Amino acid sequence: MKATSRRTARAIGKVFVVSSPSGGGKTTIVREILQRVPRLARSISVTTRPRRPEERDGRDYRFVTEQQFAALREQGGLLEWAQVHQAYYGTPRRLVEQRIASGWDMILSIDVQGAEQVRKHLGERSVLVFLLPPSMRDLRARLINRRTDSADSIRHRLQAAERELACVRWYDYQVVNRELGRAVDELEAIITAERLRIQPGKGGKQ
Repeated sequence: MKATSRRTARAIGKVFVVSSPSGGGKTTIVREILQRVPRLARSISVTTRPRRPEERDGRDYRFVTEQQFAALREQGGLLEWAQVHQAYYGTPRRLVEQRIASGWDMILSIDVQGAEQVRKHLGERSVLVFLLPPSMRDLRARLINRRTDSADSIRHRLQAAERELACVRWYDYQVVNRELGRAVDELEAIITAERLRIQPGKGGKQ
């Protein structure tokens, strides 16, 4: 699918939330969609978890201490936050609000707890997309093959995945990540459709 730069004139942008179980591929898909879609920016989450060898601070996450995270939370600096797999994650509020106020759209790669908070704070300005693995067997294989988690960690992540999959029903869209290119195409189609959506109160019969 060819990317399009067409968009309706909107004073305020939207926030696209992409969630998936750990190992579901959301990081890769968000990276790909940012290469295709104009006027779409990624929010870099803050986290207290240890940095993995291939990760860079400020590019993949902002790595902070638990004390720094607590200070951000208490000062109202986080749009959403959650504790996931014994670590804290959160989305800095200021950048998101500045970007959507200027007409850009933002994309967040966050878990189901964070998605619920974003919906509560932003309402119709938020669009929730759940990225599904083809099967739990496939998800387990992905977690094993990425070689970043212990056997005990994989077991906990799969248990969490079962709980997270039960939340799909209150998301706006679901995309099955069976093949990377197709999943990116479908996410792009969702973004395009939302940008072309007629906002309530704009034209039509009153």
